[in-house]
Formats: sequence, structure tokens, C-alpha cells
Amino acid sequence: MPVIVPDNLPAIHILANENITVMSASRGKSQDIRPLKILILNLMPMKIATENQLIRLLSNTSLQVEVTFLQTATHESKNVTFEHLASFYKAFDDIKDDCFDGLIVTGAPVENLPFDEVDYWQELCQILEWSKKHVFSTMHICWGAQAGLYYHHNIHKYPLSQKLSGVYNHELNIPSHPILRGFDEEYKVPHSRYTEILAADIEKNGQLDILSTSEEAGVYLVATKDLRQVYVTGHPEYDANTLRLEYIRDVEKGINPQIPVNYFLEDDPQKFSQNRWRGHAYLLFGNWLNHIYQEVPYHIEKIKEL
Repeated sequence: MPVIVPDNLPAIHILANENITVMSASRGKSQDIRPLKILILNLMPMKIATENQLIRLLSNTSLQVEVTFLQTATHESKNVTFEHLASFYKAFDDIKDDCFDGLIVTGAPVENLPFDEVDYWQELCQILEWSKKHVFSTMHICWGAQAGLYYHHNIHKYPLSQKLSGVYNHELNIPSHPILRGFDEEYKVPHSRYTEILAADIEKNGQLDILSTSEEAGVYLVATKDLRQVYVTGHPEYDANTLRLEYIRDVEKGINPQIPVNYFLEDDPQKFSQNRWRGHAYLLFGNWLNHIYQEVPYHIEKIKEL
């Protein structure tokens, strides 16, 4: 089934060239189907690239998915035009009375800041609190996962001695879990972050399960027992060249970054790496959507009663 996105969103044309079916909102409204309503709070600086990445992963399912993009009103984005945000994004006040089957909270390049020093932290807290009664299941990615774990469960993040950047092997902790359906026992995921969460802190919380970990990258997938919240500490949505672009950006800033681990062929930045995590990224998002589809009330406003 196609993903329904706002009319004229750039992703429509970009993903059509990959044979991924994306439907405009005007076309979707003509079909007598109750699509899953997914809200995406896009905190990433390169918003159009993130839109493409997430829509691509949401598309690989037999379910019809209707996407709404959300921005924070308390932060000015510098890498996307005002016209793009005005055309395709809503503010919290626009959607606060609505209910959604799913919410995705992306990462953000603010890991080295304490949470309460992030300029949109109070607005994010308002959205996370709202999600408890207006969203059936929320997926938090990278910094979004750290922020969600801190807000909902008081689990802290800790600075790493150096940036964790690369493609790492992961193992399954609960192979029978519905979010891990179809996963290989060992699989790869990109990570790009300066901070971490600790398994010991999560294990003290009776509401959370650690689904998957990496010997090198640590905790990767965490979920509440009722799957109303899913936390993803890596970046399964990344394209093959995203880590390369981040590495080049850091070099140009004079940060002198380490070469991403297990990424470039022979650790040579001139030798491009292929995507080795796409299959499990599709499985993760597909399993999440399938769980929502099977469990969410058909009348979406009943989410408020759960």
C-alpha cells in the first residue's frame, strides 16, 4: 500500500524513481479506507533527507499510512526553507486536538546539551505528555530515544569519550518479541551519537524491556511492555551515504573526527560503503506498523480512553 503524504512533497518524486509508491493526500482522500495516521516530529537539521528516509521505510507494508509532519514552534530551522515548512509542516497547536495511531520523534544534533538547555525542550515535553492520550504508539529515534526515556522514565544519558559513529553488529535479547519478528540473530545498524544510555538503568525499570543490544554500541532497542513506546538508539533510517556526509561535515568544521567504524571500505573515505542494514530497517518499521494495526482501536478517538 502507498504512503499518503502532503500534495507536492519532494519525496513523492524522489521515491517514485525508486519504485516506492507514494500517494498525494488529495488522491488518498478519494479512497474508502481507514489509513494509519502517523505523525512525524522531525527534529533533524536536513529535514527533506529525513522525510525521504522515513517515508521510504513506512512504505514497505500492505497497510495504507497517512503521514503528517510536525515542527517545533520554538526552534528556527536553518537548513530548510520557510516555504517548505509552511507548505508541509504543522505546529503543535494545529494537531493537539487530534489523535494519531503512531508518532515518530527523530534524532537531533543536541546530544551534548543537557535536556533542559535545548531551546525546544519545554515544547517537546508538552508533545510527549500529549502523546500519552493522543497517540497509540510512539517510536523515538537516537536523541529522541534518549529524550523520551528521560522524560517518561527518568533514565539519564551519559557522555561518551568520543563520538560513536559507524555500522555495528547487533544481537537479539528477546527473539520472540513482535518488534523483532523476522530479524536475523545478528544484524547491522548505523549509529551516530556522542552519548549513551546504560542497560543497568533500564533494567531497574519494571516497565521496559531491552530487545536488542550491540557489544560495541550498547543498548539499541527498548520498549515498554505494552509497546506504547519504542526506543531506537541508532539510525536504521539512514541512507548509505549519510554517515559519509556527516563525516565530511565534521572534517570541514575542523572537529578531526574518527573514521566511522565498519563503514568505508578499507577505512578509506574515498571508497564508498554500501547499505547493509536496509532489510532490518524495513522489518523494524513494518513490525511496528503491524503491531499498531492489530491493536489500535478502529475509532481513533478511543485512544484517549486507553
